[in-house]
Amino acid sequence: MEQLNYVCPKCGSRQYELDEIRTTGGAISKILDIQNKKFTAVTCQKCKYTELYKAKTSMLGNIFDLFVGR
Repeated sequence: MEQLNYVCPKCGSRQYELDEIRTTGGAISKILDIQNKKFTAVTCQKCKYTELYKAKTSMLGNIFDLFVGR
C-alpha cells in the first residue's frame, strides 16, 4: 500500500488509516442493489476526522456486485 504524505487538517496528526466505501448511484442501481460508486476514506487515527475521495470503478466489478450482492 502506498504511503500518503497525510497531515490531518483538524489536529495535525500524521497517523491515518485507509478504507474503501461502495455506494449505489441512481434509482436503478438502488433497486438492483448495484454498488457502482467507490470512495477511498482517509481517517485520522487520533481524532477520527475522515475525508472521502472518489475512486474509479470497473464494469467487471459492478457486474460482480450484481451477482454477489456486495
